[in-house]
Amino acid sequence: MIEAHASLKALNTFGVDATARWLLRVDDLDELPGLLARAEFRDLPLLVLGGGSNILLTRDFDGVVLKIEAQRIDRSPRVGDDALVRVEAGCDWHQFVLWSLDSGFNGIENLSLIPGTVGAAPIQNIGAYGVELASVVDAVEVFDRRHARFDVLDRDACSFGYRDSVFKHAAQRDRYIVTAVRFRFDIDAPLLLHYPGVREELAEMGVETPRAADVSAAICAIRRRKLPDPALIGNAGSFFKNPIVTIAEADRLKSRFPGLPVYPTGHGQAKLSAAWLIEQAGLKGYREGDAGVSDSHALVLVNHGHASGAQLLALAMHVRATVLQRFALMLDAEPVIV
Repeated sequence: MIEAHASLKALNTFGVDATARWLLRVDDLDELPGLLARAEFRDLPLLVLGGGSNILLTRDFDGVVLKIEAQRIDRSPRVGDDALVRVEAGCDWHQFVLWSLDSGFNGIENLSLIPGTVGAAPIQNIGAYGVELASVVDAVEVFDRRHARFDVLDRDACSFGYRDSVFKHAAQRDRYIVTAVRFRFDIDAPLLLHYPGVREELAEMGVETPRAADVSAAICAIRRRKLPDPALIGNAGSFFKNPIVTIAEADRLKSRFPGLPVYPTGHGQAKLSAAWLIEQAGLKGYREGDAGVSDSHALVLVNHGHASGAQLLALAMHVRATVLQRFALMLDAEPVIV
């Protein structure tokens, strides 16, 4: 479907009112090359939109917004103890998690209830509760705009990092459109329960010997309790990345701020809690007009009703500057800012 002068308000979880010059909805991937080659689209900037849960629109977009809505899931024959699954980019991420659990596949239960689509997941290398998407990705299928053809990038070629991938790097950011993701599930993968709060939630549920579905239910309960629902108040989930610093820097900060949560990540580095930094800077619940910091989770910026993208960005910059002044740490945004 092709729509001119299309509103994007319902297509981003912040609920920001913005307009696209063109909106393309594609539910058949074979149609993608022909659509992008059309004369009226060829020289315009392109914005690929997934579930709209990891983007902040600060202006109208004078170009083409592409929304891939293909949602097919295909299972391949097992290879030893591994199950191979191909999922098209438009599939809702949490619905795919539920599908994997129903199919008896462990590995992504800790990523339950993350908003967005399967196609957006490898771009951000989504992660939560001790698990990153990269641990189960076999390959990512893409449309290569530079060569106008479909291609496949194996996991190594994706250059996954903390909330990072080759799809976010400047040299490749506008080159690849994710069309599908191939997953490799280890049938015997152990459950990962070490992240703070998970075992406690399972205990509250009365679960002594958890299955993957129990872990998913526990994490859903934690997320619903901690994070505001975008259906009730506009937000894009965690707005800032947790800072990664050297162990020496973490120790220095811990000596000055004893309550600072520090999570060693290996290779002489540690992850700090951005939410703790923001809350200690006195910004939890802070509000400038309809743009605010959630009073339930300091890492989430919220739209109380009619905030523009520019107002939300100004608030984000205020949070960033305040944390920098207090802790000498620079927070980086997770969402794509347009």
